[in-house]
Amino acid sequence: MSVDRLLTSVLRHYQDVHDDVQTEQIYGTTTTLLANLSNPLNITLLTSQLLTAPAIWGRRDGMRTCYRIISIYNTAAAHVRRYELENEKQKGGPRAGGGLSSNAWAAAVIKGADDQSSRWQHVLVLCGVLMGLENGGRRSLSRSMRNTLEQAVVTATNLALRPRGPEPPAPPGPVVLALNYAFPMLSDSSRNSLDCDALVPAATQAMLGADGLQDGLFLGAIDLDVRQAGQKFDWPETSPSFLHARQLEQRPLVSGLGPLSRLLTFSIERARDFNVVVHAQEDLLVFTEKLLQQWQANKLSELEISEEAVFLTAQTLRSTWPALWQLLKKIMYGIVAVLQSITARSLLDPRLRNDAMAPTVAITSLKILRNLYFVSSWNGSSEFQVYKFTYLTSIDNLARYPAGCESYLRVTKPPTSGTIPQHPLHRTLDLFYLNVAEHLPLNLPPEACDSLIVQPAIAYLTHAAPMSPRMMELFEAAHSAVLSVLSCPQNSTITVELAPFYAETLFKSFPLYISPRQFRIAFKTMMQILSPPYPIAATHPQLAETLLEMVRFRIPMAGKVPIPPAGPDAATATASNNSTPELLSEQCTLVMTLIDSLPFLNLYIFEDWLTLTALALNEVADVAMRESAKRRFWDVLSSGEMDVERAAIGVSWWGAKGGRETVLFGADPRGGHPPAQEMYMMSGAIVDDGERASKL
Repeated sequence: MSVDRLLTSVLRHYQDVHDDVQTEQIYGTTTTLLANLSNPLNITLLTSQLLTAPAIWGRRDGMRTCYRIISIYNTAAAHVRRYELENEKQKGGPRAGGGLSSNAWAAAVIKGADDQSSRWQHVLVLCGVLMGLENGGRRSLSRSMRNTLEQAVVTATNLALRPRGPEPPAPPGPVVLALNYAFPMLSDSSRNSLDCDALVPAATQAMLGADGLQDGLFLGAIDLDVRQAGQKFDWPETSPSFLHARQLEQRPLVSGLGPLSRLLTFSIERARDFNVVVHAQEDLLVFTEKLLQQWQANKLSELEISEEAVFLTAQTLRSTWPALWQLLKKIMYGIVAVLQSITARSLLDPRLRNDAMAPTVAITSLKILRNLYFVSSWNGSSEFQVYKFTYLTSIDNLARYPAGCESYLRVTKPPTSGTIPQHPLHRTLDLFYLNVAEHLPLNLPPEACDSLIVQPAIAYLTHAAPMSPRMMELFEAAHSAVLSVLSCPQNSTITVELAPFYAETLFKSFPLYISPRQFRIAFKTMMQILSPPYPIAATHPQLAETLLEMVRFRIPMAGKVPIPPAGPDAATATASNNSTPELLSEQCTLVMTLIDSLPFLNLYIFEDWLTLTALALNEVADVAMRESAKRRFWDVLSSGEMDVERAAIGVSWWGAKGGRETVLFGADPRGGHPPAQEMYMMSGAIVDDGERASKL
């Protein structure tokens, strides 16, 4: 059939709605004609008729039709360029294709995007042409024609997003879909001409709505297909919910979620109206709330990460389970990328960084991250720079506003505060709460610190049952949150009441649940809090020395076997260049803890504790560990960790008061026996002179 007769036939078929097979034939014929017509007027006519054809738009295939239109013009444009290059090489003989140059063909298509069709349909055609002629490093158009085509794309997009006159509003999905493909090819000047105030809400709706992620409702459907197989959950590949999730992932706006998030990020950064940015953030919050609700209603949310292999069937663990998390992580990455641009703008835009808006923006960002935490906490999925920037910057912004801090903590406080929830998802949310709360007590009143941070953390500090990896994370987060509260000067009352309990908790937890490094850091922080210049050192001067005595009297009875690294410390040791990291026993760790505390002690007890610590380090049973403790002692004395006064006392003690001999040889400069023989006597205690004489 000749090209002209084929054109007449396809134009006739455009007038009626057909079945799937016939429609596919129409698509294929249209692509062939666009690439082979030699008369620009026919190309213009074909484009104009295609954009109003009932055979195409009467089927209501939604985004599938839009995608096919882009594909048709992308494919046809690539063929036109290929034919043009072949004809240039032949320079004679029969011409390939229609014989039109890329410039002439593009101009003819542009003319076909006329007033008979909608602007959003024009965007589909124009973006397809731009992709086919200029994508992948191709330079098919002249500079002037390229600029004309880019401006046509931008103009059609702006008019589609802000319709004038009687034209109905454009569906955001098709416009954003086409622009998402064409955006990387637009020049900076063309990008800057986009109406970002209109593009932000359109791109947000396209990403989260029915054309994109469907408000996260796909998660709720999974619960209907999860079956119990004995003691395990089974979610088969043939289930409707899994097939739906696969189809969702293949949707153009979901498969292109990364580029779409970059398009939305660009729009947010350049939007003139800050209200559209605020509304976009609110839309993200609503979406993530729905996503969390859908996941909570799912049986699979009852599993902790460490329980996957135990409670999932082999097929589920091999196929459907990792596919689900791959999709969830993709969603999380896209949303966090958009949220990062909102957070960055809140640092620069005076309308967002003022005292009225800044805490609101920060609170909303943290709520969004909280809703996504069941995804971001899965196998370290939050360990990327964009997430960390968004998370830490939001906390920093919120921490400047006491009322905002208290408001956020009250809204997100665990409803079962003081007890450990049974549902793993609730424990995951508790972990996010404690991690954020750790950064906020400095500007909170003591009452709020106690009720909003200390009380929720105590339940995890006192947990005595065997701990899963998630419970270990919660245990460590609770320690950090409590230490953060105790470190605030205004919380002296809380510190006095809590310090003995917290110290006892540390001793009970070490070394089973706390590593040597964590124990030393926690105890060192406690000693710093209880020592000058903190006011509690003046009101309760005995607390610091009491805690030191608790450490000293445990040293002789402490374990002498090296403690293997675990958790974060194991990862640090593995990543270290030192292939044989130094291992410490419980006994040596306690001695190191005394040494770490020396720079903070009050002056009137400092010299006594230099001696007691030197004697204690010689009780370390392992020779290699004892030498490590001696090196650490010398480092504290000589590396500048102490202030001038304590350093002067240390030098005098080392050289003139027997400190050197005590450290190196274990000799007691006071002339007494080693502390192992007086392990039940508190340092500085009054003893009977006759008893002392008999000992001597």
